[in-house]
Amino acid sequence: MAVFLFIVAVITVVIFLFFAFRKVRPEKVPDIPVQKTILQQYVRFYRQLDADRKSIFEDRVNRFLLKTRITGVKTEIDDMDRVFVAAAAIIPIFAFRDWEYRNIHEVLLYPDAFTRNFRIEGAGRDTLGMVGNGPMQNMMILSRKDLRDGFLFEGNDSNPAIHEFVHLIDKTDGATDGLPEILLHHSYALPWIHRMNEEIQKIHAGQSDINPYGASNEAEFLAVVAEYFFNQPEKMSQRHPELYNMLKSIFLPAESSGH
Repeated sequence: MAVFLFIVAVITVVIFLFFAFRKVRPEKVPDIPVQKTILQQYVRFYRQLDADRKSIFEDRVNRFLLKTRITGVKTEIDDMDRVFVAAAAIIPIFAFRDWEYRNIHEVLLYPDAFTRNFRIEGAGRDTLGMVGNGPMQNMMILSRKDLRDGFLFEGNDSNPAIHEFVHLIDKTDGATDGLPEILLHHSYALPWIHRMNEEIQKIHAGQSDINPYGASNEAEFLAVVAEYFFNQPEKMSQRHPELYNMLKSIFLPAESSGH
């Protein structure tokens, strides 16, 4: 029995050390000039910043990449994929200078859409991104193809990576409910809930150009309209001015207050 317990203890220590090492082992991080080139060429949000704020954005992208593993699953990934993941993470929290993700350690990139059971072949592959739960807590899964499409095609309202990071932000207060208390000032909570429910009803009635998936529930609504807000701000401000201004007060509060 003593020998058996010793063996179990050794195995436990080895497993612990393996996962501890896996989390802290330095991941390949693109050189700063490479990061800047990719950001300037493909990330609209970054291009619209002034020089000082671009420098801050670059620093936060680099820090995210140093702390978070980006792993390809049955697909090769490159610097562009890594920078796109990091940019998607920083865009929705950029206005909050001291805010960092504490609920994500690794992002898995699948080659394309996958099923809810993580299959990457066959029928039913309609998932573009997912925040992990249970054994996959502190992980995110994204379709590499759709990650790229979200940045490479600027006429696209969709950005699945931003979508999933907004879910992570929403989840920070303990409930993924479309009410990101970490960002949303209490005085805006009730107006936001009211506006959210109004727009969901319009989506159900076919009276809105917002992705119908946003009508699934409040959490999906927040993530879907955040994609729209960051990918197509001019279009949203014209078609949904009230919703646009509310999202601006959530994600870019300094700008919305005129400071």
